Amino acid sequence: MASGSSSSSSTTAVRLPPRADTAPKPPVWAIDSEPGVHQGCARQDRTDGVCCKELIHEQRTLIDPDIVRDAVIGLSDGLTVPFALAAGLSSLGESKLVVLGGVAELFAGAISMGIGGFLASQAERDHYRYLRHHTAQRVHHSCAGEMEREVTEVLGPVGVDEKTCRAVAQSLKEVEGEDSFLTSETATEEENAKLKWSKEVGLTAFLLKFGQGMEEIPDKRMYISAFTIGMGYLIGGIIPLLPYFFIPRAHIALMYSSIVTGIILLIFGAVKARVTGAAQSLGGYIWGAVSILMVGGVAAAAAFAIVRLMEGGASGEKNNQIVWNCPRETRTLDLPMSQGG
Repeated sequence: MASGSSSSSSTTAVRLPPRADTAPKPPVWAIDSEPGVHQGCARQDRTDGVCCKELIHEQRTLIDPDIVRDAVIGLSDGLTVPFALAAGLSSLGESKLVVLGGVAELFAGAISMGIGGFLASQAERDHYRYLRHHTAQRVHHSCAGEMEREVTEVLGPVGVDEKTCRAVAQSLKEVEGEDSFLTSETATEEENAKLKWSKEVGLTAFLLKFGQGMEEIPDKRMYISAFTIGMGYLIGGIIPLLPYFFIPRAHIALMYSSIVTGIILLIFGAVKARVTGAAQSLGGYIWGAVSILMVGGVAAAAAFAIVRLMEGGASGEKNNQIVWNCPRETRTLDLPMSQGG
């Protein structure tokens, strides 16, 4: 005990450094004031006594709209075009002919649709790069008043006053890089790395995104678009052709193909309305399903009618040719007798 007390008494106290400024400072917010807007809560005013932050809402996870768009294009065309072609070829009576023509069109259509999606995304990317280069040059050479006017045209319609628009234009102009008008084609890899930040902020990015509603498309987006559209067309197109692989008579296979394709079109329309957020109620699901079914049904009916008309015209022409090619000696021509003869 003695040793413990002696050791504690021998410990030297360390003085804290003096404060540089001991003058009293005002609090960050008034102590007797109401809480700020971001801190206030009307829980006591609610009948259920639940804070608005604790309310449970439907958390619907939506897929990327670009992927949904490409999938809808591929699946809808795949379910419609091969089905319409098979319906038209069914008038010829043989399922083998329907299968051969349908499979050939299926793969050719999937490849062409995929290439079309790739080229469309590539054209959209090139168009964005052109607009970015043109807008950056215009921002670099325009006066402050012109830029303030353009910012006001973007923010004014949503309720931002002119004074705030001028302040926003000034702030965006300050972070606008001096060399932001350089494009990736003229800059080296090192320069592109340095300019990456300047391309995403500033007045040029603001005018492109909010003024013209355009964003840069990454290179991988082109390949994803091509794959999504092509595979969607291939998967959707094989469904209407399945009955023709197992049923020899094309007219019977067409009946089963119509039933299967109609059910798939209804399901696809409802799922599309779900993932795109268009289905806010039961009526949204019904309209999404029925609209897709109507498109497929009209296309199939039109193809079937056109093939039937062409087949009927060809049959009539063939019959006329056979009649006129008959030997002369077998022809008989009965002329009406005149009353005087």
